[in-house]
Amino acid sequence: MRFFGWSMRFAAARPEQHLPHAKETHVTVISDTHLMHESLRLSGGDLLIHCGDMFDLSRRKPSELRKLDSWFGKQPFDKIVCTGGNHDHILEQARARNSQPFRNACYLEDEALQYRGLTIYGAPWLPGLPTHAFHKDRVGLANAWSRVPAGIDILVTHSPPKGILDKSSRGVSFGCPDLARELERISPRVHCFGHVHASAGQTKLGETLFINASSVQSGGTSMQRPISFTLSPRS
Repeated sequence: MRFFGWSMRFAAARPEQHLPHAKETHVTVISDTHLMHESLRLSGGDLLIHCGDMFDLSRRKPSELRKLDSWFGKQPFDKIVCTGGNHDHILEQARARNSQPFRNACYLEDEALQYRGLTIYGAPWLPGLPTHAFHKDRVGLANAWSRVPAGIDILVTHSPPKGILDKSSRGVSFGCPDLARELERISPRVHCFGHVHASAGQTKLGETLFINASSVQSGGTSMQRPISFTLSPRS
């Protein structure tokens, strides 16, 4: 897969720090917290991104969404952006009533926002789990990914693309092939996702930094350190 694009600086799995250059945006990414978000200790920055699976399939009380929203409001970031994941039935139901279910975070579903000169696009969809939240069939997935604008700065999804940081502890690939096919056209500078806990980490292919930000470690016993990077607007 070829990627064309732009230069950027990044650092992973390090304590968050503000950098002196005014145009740099300091970003921290988390995902798959599964109601264990209180265990995270975030030092702060400009932008916090949550890539979905905030909740758990077995717990669907609306009060859990309010508790998470309250936690978002206490985090030392200027902006918080999130999308949904397959465990987030609570969020899916709230989204049906309100396009912005959170007061303290901006929820993205097939839409973009501008922040400090960066374009961030979010979408929660994933394949293969028809009884879970935010599932789409192959036609729906192809349509959704085809709407992602080309040349964005940060793409936020819950599903990994097929073949990139998407293997389970047994070596099974769970990424979305339709998303992978659109990536050369989209060519994001950073693609953040989660879903497959065993492949948490990052890799750079061409000019795109791919981040699997799954926070709960595979097996569900402890938390990974958040991944952080800095990004400047294109000149």
